[in-house]
Amino acid sequence: MSRRLSLAAVVAVLACAVPALTASSPASARTDKAAADISRTKPLIIAHRAGTSDAPENTLEGVEQSLKAGVDGEWLSVQATRDHVPVLYRPADLSALTEGSGAVADKDLSDLAALNAGYRFKDAAGAYPYRTHPVRIPTLAAALDAVPEGKQIYLDLKQTPAPHVVDAVARVLDEKKAWGRVRLYSTDADVTGLLAKTPEARVAESRDATRQRLAEVALEHTCKSAPGGSWAGFELKRQMVLREQFTLGAGESPVTAQLWTREAVACFRSASPHMPIVMLGVNTPADLRTATRLGASAVLVDSPRHMVPPTG
Repeated sequence: MSRRLSLAAVVAVLACAVPALTASSPASARTDKAAADISRTKPLIIAHRAGTSDAPENTLEGVEQSLKAGVDGEWLSVQATRDHVPVLYRPADLSALTEGSGAVADKDLSDLAALNAGYRFKDAAGAYPYRTHPVRIPTLAAALDAVPEGKQIYLDLKQTPAPHVVDAVARVLDEKKAWGRVRLYSTDADVTGLLAKTPEARVAESRDATRQRLAEVALEHTCKSAPGGSWAGFELKRQMVLREQFTLGAGESPVTAQLWTREAVACFRSASPHMPIVMLGVNTPADLRTATRLGASAVLVDSPRHMVPPTG
C-alpha cells in the first residue's frame, strides 16, 4: 500500500547523507560507534512466506526447500479457520492461491483439507508444477514441528477481528510451549495490542509506530523515543507517493524511498544496543549489502535459493 509523503520527506529520505542526530536524541553520543559496531555483523537470512519465489508460499514444501537452501529462519503468515485452528495462509481470499474461494475465517479446517495451496504457483518457465503434485494448507502446529530448534520463526498474523486469530495462535503456542521460539508481527494495530498483553510474547511494535519513528528521523534528524516493542520490522525500501501542493492544485508521482539509515538504526537501538531489527523486502545482492552495512539483525528474502550466500 502506498503512503503519502510530503516533498520535504522524500528529499530527506532519498538524500544519501547521514547527518548527526540532534541534541534531543538519546543516541546522539553513540551514533558513530553504534553504526560501526553493528556493521560488522551479517544479518540472518529469513525465508519470506517460507520462500515465496521458490515454492508455494506458506507451505511445508516451502519450509523444507528453504531450510535445504540454508536459511536461518522462516517468516510465516497466519490466519485462523472458523473452528479456530491457525493455519498458514496470507491472502484475503482462498482463490488467490488455491482452486477454492472464500475467506479462511469462513471455513472449517476440514473445508481446507482438499485445497491445493500450490494451485496458482508458477515456476520460472511459466508452468504450474504443483497442479499435478498438490500441496496442502498446513496448520501452524505442523509448521512449528517442521522448523528445527535453533531456527528463527516469525509469525505474521494477517486476520481481523484481532481476537479471532490471536486467541487461536496463543492456544497453539501454549500447547507447543513455543512462545520462546517465535517472534510475532502484524500490520494491524489491534492484533499487536492484544499480543503485547501476553508476557511471554515477543512482539514487534506496531507498524504505524515504526513508520512514524523512521519518518521523524528522516525529516527531523532527531530520535524522539525508543521503540515500544521487543523488536522492529519494516521494508528496506518502500514504494510511496510523492505529493506536491501547488497554488493551483496538487501533483503526485510514485517514488521508492529508503527509510532505514544508520541514523534510524541508531535511534531504534538507543535504549537497547542489541534490539533486533528486521529489514523486509531484501531481494537483491545490492540490497543485502545495504542491509548488512546498516546493521540489520535479519532480512526477509523471497528466494532463499538465490539469496542465501554459499558456505565454505
